[in-house]
Amino acid sequence: MTGIRNIVLVHGGFVDGAGWEGVYKILKKSGYNVSVVQNPTISLEDDVRVTKRILAAQDGSAILVGHSYGGAVITEAGTDSKVAGLVYITAFAPDKGESVATLIKNPPPGAPVPPILPPVDGFLFLDSAKFSASFAGDVEPEKAAFMADSQVPWGVEALAGAISEPAWKTKPSWYLVVTDDKMIPPDAQRAMSKRAGSKVEEVKGSHAVYVSHPEPVAALIEQAAKSVETSAAA
Repeated sequence: MTGIRNIVLVHGGFVDGAGWEGVYKILKKSGYNVSVVQNPTISLEDDVRVTKRILAAQDGSAILVGHSYGGAVITEAGTDSKVAGLVYITAFAPDKGESVATLIKNPPPGAPVPPILPPVDGFLFLDSAKFSASFAGDVEPEKAAFMADSQVPWGVEALAGAISEPAWKTKPSWYLVVTDDKMIPPDAQRAMSKRAGSKVEEVKGSHAVYVSHPEPVAALIEQAAKSVETSAAA
């Protein structure tokens, strides 16, 4: 392979990087070097720092991919010189001064409300009994139950972290809109991707589409890598 061959995957809130395994395996089989960031999701600042540490270890340019809250992380970290393109997987794509907290503050009438429990010691969890329906509706039930019972506490500070300079203003981006998402409404996904000028694909699936349907997720990432490669060579 020539051109963009490094992929860096960033997970969102309530989960860790293990959910990327299916996407990882597809991309590795296609010949890409794939790194999975393990963000602590305590603060946006820390998560950007951890992501940039992985970017620094790459042997060349990389495609930076974020799911859900991971979209805020790549929006802030994506200005790094190693980043050639951004891929949002049903993710937040905040503008300058925005945070996940501001983006979810006023949901439209009728939009599904994620079952986030009241914060404890500055951290959030989803109601385990409602986790599958809201986050992982099309994930195999046993795996969805495991995801619910192995949640990573999501720091309120991470949600409040504001973007200083959105990378999508200077880097090409792609966005996978997921039409059955019960965590980020599809219309919100469409609005953010349009504002970012992203190349958009839509698929049917839950918020955990990267777990349940890794194929279209990997396909969009490969499309981004090849598109950047082509434009760089032109």
